[in-house]
Amino acid sequence: MNIEGLISDLAFILLLGAAVTILFKWIKQPVVLGYIVAGFLASPHFTYLPSVTTEGNIDFWAEIGIVVLLFSLGLEFSFKKLVNSGGSAIVTALIIVTGMMGAGYAIGRLLDFNYINSLFLGGMLSMSSTTIIIKAFTDLGLRQQKFASQVLAVLIVEDLFAVVMMVILSSIAVNNSVEGIEMLYSIGKLIFFLVIWFLTGVYILPSLLNRWRRFLNNETLLIVSMGLCLGMAVFSVYCGFSLALGAFVMGSVLAGTSYAERIESVVTPVKDLFGSVFFISVGMMVRPDILVEYWWPILILSAVVIVGMIAFGTFGMLVTGQTLKVAIQSGFSLTQIGEFAFIIATLGMSLGVLKPTLYPIVVAVSVITTFLTPYFIKMALPTYNLVERHLPDKLRFLIDRYQKEASKDNAGGNPWHETIAKYLWPTVVYAIILIGIVIISQRYLRPWLDNITGDWANFIFVLATVALMSPFLMVMMTPLTRYGNAGGGHANNIPRLVITIFRYIIALAFVYYTVTAAYSVRVGVWASLVIILAIALVFSHKLRSRMSRMESKFFDNLNERELRRSGKKNNVVNDLHQAFMTVGAGCRFVGERLADSNLRHRFGVNVVSIQRGANVIPIPGGDNRLFPGDVIGVIGTDCQLETLLPVIEAELPPESGVRPEIRLTSILLSESSPLVDRTPLSSSLRDNYSAIVVAVHRGDEFIDSNPNLVFKPGDIIWAVGDVRKLNTLK
Repeated sequence: MNIEGLISDLAFILLLGAAVTILFKWIKQPVVLGYIVAGFLASPHFTYLPSVTTEGNIDFWAEIGIVVLLFSLGLEFSFKKLVNSGGSAIVTALIIVTGMMGAGYAIGRLLDFNYINSLFLGGMLSMSSTTIIIKAFTDLGLRQQKFASQVLAVLIVEDLFAVVMMVILSSIAVNNSVEGIEMLYSIGKLIFFLVIWFLTGVYILPSLLNRWRRFLNNETLLIVSMGLCLGMAVFSVYCGFSLALGAFVMGSVLAGTSYAERIESVVTPVKDLFGSVFFISVGMMVRPDILVEYWWPILILSAVVIVGMIAFGTFGMLVTGQTLKVAIQSGFSLTQIGEFAFIIATLGMSLGVLKPTLYPIVVAVSVITTFLTPYFIKMALPTYNLVERHLPDKLRFLIDRYQKEASKDNAGGNPWHETIAKYLWPTVVYAIILIGIVIISQRYLRPWLDNITGDWANFIFVLATVALMSPFLMVMMTPLTRYGNAGGGHANNIPRLVITIFRYIIALAFVYYTVTAAYSVRVGVWASLVIILAIALVFSHKLRSRMSRMESKFFDNLNERELRRSGKKNNVVNDLHQAFMTVGAGCRFVGERLADSNLRHRFGVNVVSIQRGANVIPIPGGDNRLFPGDVIGVIGTDCQLETLLPVIEAELPPESGVRPEIRLTSILLSESSPLVDRTPLSSSLRDNYSAIVVAVHRGDEFIDSNPNLVFKPGDIIWAVGDVRKLNTLK
C-alpha cells in the first residue's frame, strides 16, 4: 500500500469536501448532497480539477465509513425503541418496504434490468433517509408534532428491515437464484445469529461497562466502543455475514445501556469523518454521460419514489388506525432515498452483480428526491386540506369509524394479544438458544466423542446435550403466572393454558430430535417423554431460582437505560430509589448552585452525586452548580423522580430560524440616528438589538462605555451583538 498516496487522496477529498459543504450550508441544502457533489468534483469524470491518484484508496476509507455509519445507526436504533414503536410502525414499514420493493422490481424489469439488478433496485428504492428526514423536521420545527414521532418510529423499523434485506440480497447474489429453501435458510441463519449476539451482548456488556465505570472517561469510552464495533464486525464476517451487519448489531446492543448518549457523543466525530468519505465515494461514481443518457429512467424512478412513498406511507398509516391528517403528513415526509440506498448499491457493486450504470442513476434519484423533501413536507398540510374538502362523505365516515375502532382495540386489552405479547418472545428466545446448543453439539461434540469413546459416543452425546439444554427446557416448562387480575375469570386462563402446552411441545420436540439423532424413532419417543418428566420433577427449586435471576438480570440490562434514569429496581430505603439523570441544556437549574435551586424543597429529592466527565463529586454541597451533561444521582420516591425527570433532562427547543451571528462591529452615528442624545441604558440596545456597547470613538479618543454616556452625532460606537440587527442602525 502506498501510504503517501493514501494520505494525499484523503487530504484532497476532505479539503474539497470542506469547501463544498460550507457552500451547501450557506445555501441551506443538506450536507449529504454537498459530499456527493464534492465526490463528483474529485472524480476522473470532472476534468477541470485534479482527481484522486487511486480510487482503491477511497474505497478503503469508504468501507470504514460504512461500518461506522451502521454502528451509529445501531446506537440510535435499540430493540427497546423497536418494541416501543408498536405495531403501527412495524405494519406501516412492512407495507412501504413490500410495496416499494415490488414497484422497484417492476420498473427495473421494464427498463430491461435483469432480475438481480431489479431486486437490488427495489431494495434501494424502499428505504427512506433517516438523516435527511430528521434534518428536515429540525429545520422546519416539526420534531414535536405527532406525525413526526410516527415517521421516526417507521424509520427505526426500516433500519432493521434494511439490514435483513442486505443479508437476503447478498444470499441471492451469491447463489444467483431466488430458491425458497435457500432464502428460508438465509433468513433463519440471520435470525439465529442476531438473537444469539443480542442475548450475549445484553447479558454481558452492561454489567462490564458498569464495573469499569470509574475508568471510562471519553477517551477510554471511544476506544472501548470502537473496539467492540470493529470486533463484532469481524466476527460477523467470520459467521458468513457482512461487516456492516456486525457493526449495526453492536450499536443496537449498546443503545440499550446507560452509556448510549455518551458513546453516541464520542463516536459522532469519527462517524462524521468516515461517513463523509463514504458519501464522497458515492459522488465519485456519478458519470455525466450516464446521467445524460439515462435522464428518462432517472425521472421515472424519482417519480416512482415520490408517488410510491406517499401512497404506501399514507395507506400504511391509515391501515394502522392513524387519522387521515397524520397519514398524509407521514406519507409526504418519506419521499426520498438516502444512505441505505448507497450502502445497498455498494454491496451490489462489491459482489459484482450490479450493473455499473445503475449506481449513478440511483445517486441522481437520491439527489432529486432529497432536494424536494422539505417542499413535500410543506405540501402535506395543504394537500390534506384539499383532500378533506373533496373527500366523499361515505369514505370519510368509513375512515373515521375505522380509526376509532382501531384506537378502541389498541386500548381494549385483548387477553390473547396481551398473553402472546408477554410470553411469545421469551419462548422464541429460549427456542433459539436450544437450537444453538443442538447445532454446536452435533457439529463439534459428536465427532469428538466418536473419536475417543467408540460405542458409548451416542449415549454420552445425548446425555451431554440434554444436560446443556436442561436449564432452558426447565424454564420452558415452568407454569406461566396468572396474567391480569384474578377476577378476570376463565377467559385469561385459556391463553395461558394454550401457551403452556405449546412450550411443552417445543421442549419435547428438542429432546426427541436429540435422541433420534443417535437412536431410533421408537427410542426417541419414549426416551424424550421420560427425560421431559424427569426434568419437570427432579430439577431443584434452587436451580429454578437461579434461572429466574438470570432472566431478570437480562431484562434489567435490556432496560438499563430507562431503569437508571427512573431509579426503578434501585431501592435504597423502603419506597425510596436512586436514579441517575443527565442534565439537559434546557434545564432551568443550569448554572445555579444547588442551594439556590432548592431541589429538596421543590421536589422532595436529595442530590447525592454529580458526575462531570470522569470526575465524580460525592455528596455535593450547596455551592456546587449544575451544568449541561452532568449526570446527577438523585434519591426520591417513584412519584418524586417522575416529576423531576423531565425538568432535569429538558432540552432546548429546536432552532426554528437562522442562528444569530454575534461579533464586534462599528457604527457611525449620523444626525438622524435613533441613538443620538441617548445613553446605552435609555437606547435599549440589549433589548431591541441584542447588543452591548463596549467603547465609543469620539474625535481622537476612545471612551469606555458607561450607563450615563450620551451618544453624539459623529461618534463611532463599537458594539458586540447580532450583526443583522446592528446593521439596521448603520
